[in-house]
Amino acid sequence: MSETAAKAPGSGLGAAVDPNRWKALAFIAIAQLMVVLDATIVNIALPSAQQDLGISDGNRQWVVTAYALAFGGLLLFGGRIADLWGRKRAFVVGLGGFAAASALGGAATNEAMMFGARALQGAFGALLAPAALSLLAVMFTDAKERAKAFGIYGAIAGGGGAVGLILGGFLTEYLDWRWTFFVNIPFAIVAAAGAWYVIREPEGGRNRSALDIPGVILSTLGLVSLVYGFTRAESEGWSDSMTIGMFVASGVLLLAFVLVESRVKAPLLPLRVVTERNRGGIYLSLGLAIIAMFGLFLFLTYYLQIVKGYSPVKTGFAFLPMIVGMITGSTQIGTRLMTRVAPRLLMGPGFLVAALGMLLLTQLEIGSSYAALLLPAMVLLGLGMGTAFMPAMSLATQGVKPQDAGVASAMVNTSQQVGGAIGTALLNTIAASATTSYIADHIGGASSKSQQQLVQLEGMVQGYTSAIWFAVGILVVAAGIALTLVNAGRPGGSTVASSEEGAQDEVAVPVVAH
Repeated sequence: MSETAAKAPGSGLGAAVDPNRWKALAFIAIAQLMVVLDATIVNIALPSAQQDLGISDGNRQWVVTAYALAFGGLLLFGGRIADLWGRKRAFVVGLGGFAAASALGGAATNEAMMFGARALQGAFGALLAPAALSLLAVMFTDAKERAKAFGIYGAIAGGGGAVGLILGGFLTEYLDWRWTFFVNIPFAIVAAAGAWYVIREPEGGRNRSALDIPGVILSTLGLVSLVYGFTRAESEGWSDSMTIGMFVASGVLLLAFVLVESRVKAPLLPLRVVTERNRGGIYLSLGLAIIAMFGLFLFLTYYLQIVKGYSPVKTGFAFLPMIVGMITGSTQIGTRLMTRVAPRLLMGPGFLVAALGMLLLTQLEIGSSYAALLLPAMVLLGLGMGTAFMPAMSLATQGVKPQDAGVASAMVNTSQQVGGAIGTALLNTIAASATTSYIADHIGGASSKSQQQLVQLEGMVQGYTSAIWFAVGILVVAAGIALTLVNAGRPGGSTVASSEEGAQDEVAVPVVAH
């Protein structure tokens, strides 16, 4: 075992434990909440911002797309920068940049300024998110403490998006859409100031190798092409020539990236990080689960507001049971069982419980009762996802070299970001197709305007349920992958298995039970 490992704070090896690690977690959690909130809070404000800034219907998607492209495309680069600079510095710089970009977005006077601000938010988010997760990975190495820390982080990562719906609704309805941007500034200032004073990184955790410039260019262009391909498919269709071109370009660029990474001396993404069986299984199952969840958030938001007539604030509160379920699954079920059972025995059943909740939602109708159908479905979804996400995020960063913690963390975020883009495009396309087909088959029998409106609403709900059936299947596949590929033992039992390549070094972040 390396000297670095022996001195790692909280490693349970008799070394001095960092007394500030729990304070550090509080500030990391604030930053994570800010990033996750931003993903949904802006969606609520979009209609008001579009009207104020004169953004056309054709261009409004760029408020979301500019952020997604920068964030998804630069994540691996951001993770590598965190390994190079040190995670604390990357974390603080990321927070400062995110706050400045948020101020620019809140002060936007035209669409170009808004799109630029969103791209900047995405770029600094791509630096901030891997730094936050990798700080947890290197600061919490004792099995029981790590379970608690990742339980809190997992609850925020899972439930923060729904909190964004509530907060976005309040700010848009009672203040102004600009506050959905300005609200990030106090979050960032508190998190950055706190982190600067309390975070102490373990020694020897930096990767000072020369930056892999070809890898940076190929991965960024490949991921941007992939995310944009799915984003464009949602608006222009899968047969659009530009959509197909983006997918082809992405495939070529990412294949070239893998070839480059297998040959360069200091790769941007060491292939051992993703080819290790457990981490590969986690990245894949997490990405699939996010595909199912992202589509669901969108469908339920539309269902509650358009079909049921809920206000933005009421819609946000309607998601509260899911948040409570996620927090309970992550901090109570996941945290308590993580040191007692193998991760796959939390992830597999967790995804299946979420699939059961999703299965209930296939019964949605125009007149469905919130209390009888949506409430139990959301609780099951939250419990399942919270239970599965927490061990997944923890195991994805265990057993890696400290120097690789940033890129390993970036891969967690990348699988989520790409999964979100795929989920939104794929499930939206399925829903739209089913809606069109239903309306075409039933509109002929509707003679009055009210009957035609009813058919349109029924068609909308039919589209949602058709897409939700696919989401159920995707979650079952995610559970299958978790149960078969993830074979690590319980964290308290032994050091997590590492890849064959560099296996002697990868025990530098051990997990030891007291």
